[in-house]
Amino acid sequence: MKLAVLQLIIDVAQPLLVPVCFVSAWLLVLLVGCNIWTAARDSINVAKKMHQVPCPGCRYFTDDYRLKCTIHPSIANTEEAIECLDYQAKTNPMLY
Repeated sequence: MKLAVLQLIIDVAQPLLVPVCFVSAWLLVLLVGCNIWTAARDSINVAKKMHQVPCPGCRYFTDDYRLKCTIHPSIANTEEAIECLDYQAKTNPMLY
């Protein structure tokens, strides 16, 4: 009796499993692709923003990992430094 009921459930569900698995697999592929696209887009946006940081061209930037900036060491090379009021472009000492 129990075996017959189980066999009936399997016979009814089997034709539905193939389309359900097919759609589920493609949805999973689309979700992974969408997540990869979103991560790449966000990474590019962050990279563009970080390229606006003027610190390497500033006269107060030391290029030393212990003290990056003599004026604002806590915000050196961060997004906060984009609008730094103390920024002064480096001058070439060979010109003097």
